[in-house]
Amino acid sequence: MAGTSRKGAVFLRALLETGARPSRGDGTRHLSSCGILATRTLRPHHPLTPVPASKQAVRPFLHLAAPLLGSKRMEYSETRVLGYSAEQMYAVVSDVGSYRLFVPWCTSSRVLSCHKGLARAELEVGFPPLVEHYVSEISMVPQHQIRAVCSDGRIFSHLETLWRFEPGLPMQPDTCTLDFSISFEFKSLLHSQLATLFFDEVVKQTVSAFECRAKTMYGPRAVQRLQAAHST
Repeated sequence: MAGTSRKGAVFLRALLETGARPSRGDGTRHLSSCGILATRTLRPHHPLTPVPASKQAVRPFLHLAAPLLGSKRMEYSETRVLGYSAEQMYAVVSDVGSYRLFVPWCTSSRVLSCHKGLARAELEVGFPPLVEHYVSEISMVPQHQIRAVCSDGRIFSHLETLWRFEPGLPMQPDTCTLDFSISFEFKSLLHSQLATLFFDEVVKQTVSAFECRAKTMYGPRAVQRLQAAHST
């Protein structure tokens, strides 16, 4: 009996180590799940080592989100009588190279080419820490109209800005009526999420920013005369 017990113990130990069940009458054996798990080699666990900031991959603004299908186009227009002549306001708006000095969120602006009323300009807009640039095709009708269309679709699937300059108050040649309109549509999901910020912080403040620029260039006298005319 002792020999038999030892043989039984050896056989049981073999079953536990191999995961094999006793053979059936047909001679087949089955591996238990415990046997399968026991045969796997577990790799030693290594704690995650943080990547130094200098080695982390930097993803451009425009690649942070997948394209958004069916994003909405937004439009805005404003008409304002200003205390500056059409010639003066046209000079302010057409000076694209200076936009970085006074246009909200514009961190860089440079004219790439300009010939016979047609110009190309590269603008950089920043919503820290995200910054991106785009190129605009600009057509100008001196003293009357400036139209800018985005020709670089990496940020915007659509961006068009239109300025019109008309006479202002009667008998006030140093005033003008400024019509400003813009329509835009972002290309990616992340940009679309920034649309409200872009609308409130850039679009709605654009005309005021250009009016302040005119004040810097031409002084406040025309504005004061306009205010006096409205008060009478």
